[in-house]
Amino acid sequence: MRGNCCRATEARFNEKLAANQLEGYRKGGPNRTTSMLLAALRAQDLEWSTLLDVGGGIGVLHHELLAGNQARATNVDISSAYLAAAKAESRRRRHEDRVRFVHADFVDAVDLTDPADVVTLDRVICCYEGLEQLVDASAAKAVKLYGAVYPRDKWWVRIGNALSNLGLRIRGQEHRTYVHDPRRIEALLLQHGLRRRSIENTFVWHVAVFAK
Repeated sequence: MRGNCCRATEARFNEKLAANQLEGYRKGGPNRTTSMLLAALRAQDLEWSTLLDVGGGIGVLHHELLAGNQARATNVDISSAYLAAAKAESRRRRHEDRVRFVHADFVDAVDLTDPADVVTLDRVICCYEGLEQLVDASAAKAVKLYGAVYPRDKWWVRIGNALSNLGLRIRGQEHRTYVHDPRRIEALLLQHGLRRRSIENTFVWHVAVFAK
């Protein structure tokens, strides 16, 4: 099942999309919800030295959070194209030596990653059908903070998600997105001692930070 997921994700998040996102980031900085997540993490004012970015994509979170300090990061992503873009930007920003890149489905790579002070999932939960597996595995790695951006469970979000998946199906792509129950997400995190510290909403997204 996850093998099919990996192939579908590789096909969806390809070199063209990675290049477009990297160009947009270089020109305009992080997108709105990523900026909100960064601000929420920084507002916690906690000392930290390690970051685990699950589904880190082109690496926006670690590019921003590694600026100006000696922290280290691990970026785990299914897409080889996105990891290549993240590596290129890390070289350009001269912090490649402080980032470890892991090309894998995070749930399959749990044993390859160490616990981190901060764990982030920026628009990743919505790309994973197995909510419990992903949240349990990632929450177990969080030492201090857990930051995530995930869809609100509203009728308009569900309609938009259904239309998006229909479009993917028409184009012959196997990748799908999901709207999981936020209450279930919080309940899973609570089992790992992570309690919500802050939450902000956009029309579509929750931007939340949880702390031990």
